[in-house]
Amino acid sequence: MTTEEIFRSDSYAKSCEAEVVAADAAGIRLDRTVFYPEGGGQPGDTGVLRLTEGGEIRIVDTRQDKVLGGIVHIPAEGMALPAPGARVIAEIDWDRRYRLMRIHTCLHLLCAVIEGDVTGGSIGDGKGRLDFNLPDTSLDKEHITAELNRLIEEDHAVGPRWVDESELDAKPELVRTMSVKPPRGAGQVRLLDIPGVDLQPCGGTHVARTGEIGPVVVGKIENKGRQNRRVNIRFAD
Repeated sequence: MTTEEIFRSDSYAKSCEAEVVAADAAGIRLDRTVFYPEGGGQPGDTGVLRLTEGGEIRIVDTRQDKVLGGIVHIPAEGMALPAPGARVIAEIDWDRRYRLMRIHTCLHLLCAVIEGDVTGGSIGDGKGRLDFNLPDTSLDKEHITAELNRLIEEDHAVGPRWVDESELDAKPELVRTMSVKPPRGAGQVRLLDIPGVDLQPCGGTHVARTGEIGPVVVGKIENKGRQNRRVNIRFAD
């Protein structure tokens, strides 16, 4: 079962018309959606499904269905499920999504500032972190903060681009993450490109320019094991 993923081509789409394909204990499946499903360290979207015949269903999470395929919208407990064929307006919690987009893009800037393979990461509402494989390396919190804000203030363009899997194979250095590999088998891989700054595989949602991120600060830099260095970031405001 597939779902048209509007968010892949337009991260700024806040709502869309859709048809309910199925609804059961696992959640609600639509033929198309603006809701991003949890993956790549980015949380799933929340929001509402507004039934054209009246009423709404609150969505508290969105996930990929790894068994049947497609995307599952998880309703709040106690919500009545819609019937297959029902028409809805799928509307995300835009303020929350936009904060996640800003943090996610900032983590790509963090990859540009710190040289090292990424061993893990997490994107939160207003904060995020990356773990780097950096044995015997000392990181300067003030320097990293200054470099991040410089790249943000320079207002670089941000956008997706697609490459053939063979091109990615020829440039293995583009894959920075050690624990998560980009999905393969479709012939092409989606990259996030910040020209002159960072280029790597990513299927998440992002802002269009780095200036949208706003000022950030580096919080704790933690030692997680002999090699891992965890760098936490958050919005300055």
